[in-house]
Amino acid sequence: MPHATDDIIRAMQSPSSEDQKAIQVAYEFAKVAHGEEKRKSGEPYIIHPTAIAVTLAKLGMDRETIIAGILHDTVEDTPVTIEEIEEKFGATVRFLVEGVTKLSKLKYRGVERHVESLRRLLVATANDIRVIIIKLADRLHNMETITFVEPVEKRMRIALETKEVYVPIAERLGIGLIKSQLEDLAFKTLEPERYKKIHQFLEERGETEKEALDRALNDLRKALAEAGIRNFRTESRVKNVHSFATKLIRKGNDPDKVYDIFAIRIIVPTLEDCYRSFGVIHNIWRPIPGRIKDYIASPKPNGYRTLHTTIITPHKLIIEIQIRSEEMQQESKFGVMAHFIYKNKSQGSEPGKDSKIGWVGRFVPSLMKMTRAEKSLTQTSAPTPRWLTDLNTAAEEFEGEEAFKDALREDFFARRMFVFTPKGDVIDLPIGATPIDFAYAVHTNLVDLMSGAKVNGKMVGLDTELHKGDIVEIQTKKIGTPNKKWLDYTKTASARRYIRATLKKKENKS
Repeated sequence: MPHATDDIIRAMQSPSSEDQKAIQVAYEFAKVAHGEEKRKSGEPYIIHPTAIAVTLAKLGMDRETIIAGILHDTVEDTPVTIEEIEEKFGATVRFLVEGVTKLSKLKYRGVERHVESLRRLLVATANDIRVIIIKLADRLHNMETITFVEPVEKRMRIALETKEVYVPIAERLGIGLIKSQLEDLAFKTLEPERYKKIHQFLEERGETEKEALDRALNDLRKALAEAGIRNFRTESRVKNVHSFATKLIRKGNDPDKVYDIFAIRIIVPTLEDCYRSFGVIHNIWRPIPGRIKDYIASPKPNGYRTLHTTIITPHKLIIEIQIRSEEMQQESKFGVMAHFIYKNKSQGSEPGKDSKIGWVGRFVPSLMKMTRAEKSLTQTSAPTPRWLTDLNTAAEEFEGEEAFKDALREDFFARRMFVFTPKGDVIDLPIGATPIDFAYAVHTNLVDLMSGAKVNGKMVGLDTELHKGDIVEIQTKKIGTPNKKWLDYTKTASARRYIRATLKKKENKS
């Protein structure tokens, strides 16, 4: 593979000569280490770490992360030791390789059977988010080549793990580039006949409507240019298979009720251009009522920012149009990395430092439970994020494995919804959450002083289930404390844990 490193370097964002040299050294080291080892496909093993490195480069990851991706299997599968990795490539690369090696030993058998494995995966993510990014890239290539895995039971287990663990992680991190691919690959493995049928339907619709979509694109470009929008670019796409399949079920299996089979994305230089373009679109096409969404003013909790509208062209083609700036485009594709990639691109960084993104705690606030030993390894160089504060103030241990399973189900695997504060801030909660869960998600002080709640301007009971899009206002009093009955009203394990801890403190004082 004489040009393998060229593929990696081409995928990187403006690599320095030092970057290129380091990548070449790491590649040659891994190639020698893996030797004649083959993948299940019969291809040389080095193809796998190369593919991972290319994905990491496309995500804009730093040099050390890409090198760790190249080396991630050397310690587990070859005579290379972790000490050799550190000696040749530094402490950060060792730290990342070691983290990925530990994760590779976790075998998912469902929530019921492998709670501890999942906990450690989430802890590894908190210690250094780059570990899970490498693991996501690793899982992506493994799913791309999953047809070679035997027996079929193992193939199904890997696909189910991908669907139930890695897709939610990619989604919470906002990495659309990986999330949608993993979804489709898992769907293709788990439900091959349904996948094939939907894939064929979308391909046929794409061919049928190609001319109308191209015409709409040309009309849009012309209108934007005439309105003085400069340096914009457009993309079009047909909805991915899994996303369409999911929406099809919600729409009673009627494809005509799925309005975003076709989408056009407009990427503009500035925020002002986003809203100007929005006006241009509604000038030339009729929007469908109820389909206008401003995720710029009210971003999704994973950071997603885009204007959405759905229109009908004169040729009766329904198209979803998304408008975002170049910065928002990077955030949508790369998620959390868009905020920290290349922060210390050339200098590198100490292991575990500058890579713990505060809102990673939104994965599962109640699950980020470390042992004392794990805590001692965690270095904090930035303001302490919410999830870490929760760790320091919460009880030392969960109330047993069952409590942890409940937390997994309720905080991580549960379907989510977005509700709003009166100021328009977006709060991410599981379906079925109540005002008490909302109060905890905003701030623990609200739980302490809570006396009632308004939903959409009307007073409601604290056991009221919230719904997508609700505006929730918490009523407070000067002095208060949670009520024991509230434990029955909460949906999230994190809120219940806080209420129990508060009640226990009160009991100990009296």
